[in-house]
Amino acid sequence: MSKPKRVLLIGGNFSPELTGIGKYNGEMIDMLAKQGYQCSVITSFPYYPHWQVQEPYTKNSMWFRKELRVVPGAASDVQSIEVFRCPHYIPAKPTGLKRMISDFSFCLSAFIKTFQFLFKPKYDFVIVVAPPFQLGLLGVLYQKIRGARLLYHIQDLQIDAARDFNLIRSAFIINLLLKVEKYILKKANIVSSISQGMIKKIKLKYPREVIFFPNWVDTSLFFPISESIQLKTDFGFNSSDKIVLYSGAIGEKQGLEAILECAKELAHNVNLKFVICGSGPYKEKLEEMKQAQQLDNVVFLPLQPYDKLNCFLNMADIHLVLQKANATDLVMPSKLTAILSVGGLAIITANKNSSLFDVVDAHKMGVLIEPENAGALVAAIDHTLVNNHSNDANRNARLYAEEYLSIEQIFKKFALHLS
Repeated sequence: MSKPKRVLLIGGNFSPELTGIGKYNGEMIDMLAKQGYQCSVITSFPYYPHWQVQEPYTKNSMWFRKELRVVPGAASDVQSIEVFRCPHYIPAKPTGLKRMISDFSFCLSAFIKTFQFLFKPKYDFVIVVAPPFQLGLLGVLYQKIRGARLLYHIQDLQIDAARDFNLIRSAFIINLLLKVEKYILKKANIVSSISQGMIKKIKLKYPREVIFFPNWVDTSLFFPISESIQLKTDFGFNSSDKIVLYSGAIGEKQGLEAILECAKELAHNVNLKFVICGSGPYKEKLEEMKQAQQLDNVVFLPLQPYDKLNCFLNMADIHLVLQKANATDLVMPSKLTAILSVGGLAIITANKNSSLFDVVDAHKMGVLIEPENAGALVAAIDHTLVNNHSNDANRNARLYAEEYLSIEQIFKKFALHLS
C-alpha cells in the first residue's frame, strides 16, 4: 500500500474561526484528511473577526503552539492534523498600516516555522492561501528547497483592495508589492481563485492558467426550513416581525451604514427589523451611529454558534449581501454560499458585468442592485417584502447551491490537482 500524500497548508486563518477564510481553510484541510492525505497547518491563533485572540487560546498566545486536530470520518491511517499556531501582532482597531504590520509579523513567525519544516520529512504539496499574499514567498521557499508542488490559492486580491480603498496611497509601495505578487504567480505550480472575475484580474497580472476553486457550502448542514415563525420567536423576535438580516464580518468595505439609512427610511413599518449579526472593527462605529439616530428597528447580535446557524439564517425574510462599488470582483462574499444553501432570498449589491452580478442574474437567485445606492436598497427591500412569496429566487438559490457549491462536488474536482 502506497504512503498517503503529505500536504502542508500555510494560511493566516484557520479553524475554529467561524467566518471568512479561516472557516474555508479548516474545512479544506478536514476534507483532505478524510480523503487520506496527511495534513499539517502553519497558521495564526484564532482572532477573526473579533481582532483579538479568542478563548481558549488567550494563554500563551505570545509563543508558538502545536495542537492535534482530530477529524471525524478521516481515513484510518490519518489520525489527526498537526496545527502549528504562530504568534503575531493583532491590532484591536485595525487600520491600513496596522493590518500591514499584522501581516508582516505573522509572515515573520510563519517563516520561522516553515524554516524548521525544511529539515523534517518532505511534504508533497504546499498550499498557500492568500491573504496575506506574501505568504506565497514561504511556499516558494519550501518548493525550491524540498521540491514540493506549490498551490497558491487567492481568496482576496489584497493589493488591489489596498490600492482601491486608499489603504496604501504610495504608488511606489503598491508597484513593489505587485512585483512580489507577480513573482509568486510565476513560480507557483498551480494558481487558483474563487471567482471568474478574480481569475481575469489575476491573468492580467501574469498570463497563466488559473483554476476556478470556488468557496463551498455543506448543503447537508445548511438547508431550507419551511416554518420560520417559530424560529423568529426562538431568537427573541415576534412571529409577525419581518427580518432583514446582515450576517458576517463587519468592516468598512461592506458599506453597512446603508442599512442604517434604510432603517431610518422604513421606520414607519413597525414590524420591520434590521438585524446586523457579527463582529469586526466597524461594529462599534455602527452602534454609535444607531444610538445617535435613535433607530429602534436596528438590532445588533453577536456571531451565532455554528450549530444554530442554519436556523438563524432560515429565520430571515431577506438577506443582505452588501459591498462597496470598488470591492466587486476583488472579493466573492463568502456569506452568500450559506444563504443560497438555505434557499434564502438575498438582496445583493454588484456592479453590472462583474462575475457576482453575472452568476446571480443568470440563475435568477437574488435581487441585484447597484452598490452604494441607499435609495435602490430601500426600494428593493420594499418590493421584496411585498413579492417574496411569489418569487422563485429561493428555490433557484437552493438548486444552485446543490449543483455548484456542494463541498463534495467541489473537492472531487480539486483533488485531481493533488494527485
